[in-house]
Amino acid sequence: MIFNRDFLIIAHRGASFDAPENTMAAFQLAYRLKADMIELDLQLTSDGMPVVFHDTKLDKKTDGTGLVNRYRLNELKMLNAGGWFSGSYTGEKIPTLSEVLDWAKGRILVNIEIKPEAVADNIEGGIEEKTVSLVKKFEMENKVLISSFDYRVIKRIKDLEPAIKTGLLYHKNESKGAEYAELVRQYDADFFHCSHREVREKEAALLRNKKIPFLVYTVNTPSLMKKMIRFGASGIFTDKPGLLYRISQEC
Repeated sequence: MIFNRDFLIIAHRGASFDAPENTMAAFQLAYRLKADMIELDLQLTSDGMPVVFHDTKLDKKTDGTGLVNRYRLNELKMLNAGGWFSGSYTGEKIPTLSEVLDWAKGRILVNIEIKPEAVADNIEGGIEEKTVSLVKKFEMENKVLISSFDYRVIKRIKDLEPAIKTGLLYHKNESKGAEYAELVRQYDADFFHCSHREVREKEAALLRNKKIPFLVYTVNTPSLMKKMIRFGASGIFTDKPGLLYRISQEC
């Protein structure tokens, strides 16, 4: 059991096949489609506010240009973060982590992925400290999973608040050939996250034998969903949570 569930349906950037990714519209739709958890990407504004956005640049997913971290929060809030997806989502804003947690509390679990570009050498006052502070403010220590491709983040989160669960996002270069289970042990992570391309039946069996829950991304077809469930994945990230819900009910 993980988060009191046998299997997690994780909406990748929200229900991002049917709504603009990393917006409140996508998160709210994921909840309606019976997702157990939403996944979001976190970066910092120039005035140090954690905001939910994937790309380092604004150009593709807003009507703004340039780097996210060059804008103050009030400037980002003026941008249209939904029109690129569909005219019906014109007016969607870039949400803050605070806004998402405030909405999610009591509704849905949250996977916060801290982007490596937002990580500084000094933890004090950095994105990890700000994230943990907000999670504690909303009393969601047991409802949040924090992950990153930057393995320093995993250690830092545990140092700041051991109760918060962490997920190590596998990166071949960062891992330097270490086995999956060894990486989890080395960084004191609670979950192992990887692409569906990076887990075969053998690796899945080893993780299960070590009692390490593993979450697989990003899976959008019924055949691959069934395969990952058969491998024993503890959860799947998908852009189509409604589809995954139906498949999980069949398996």
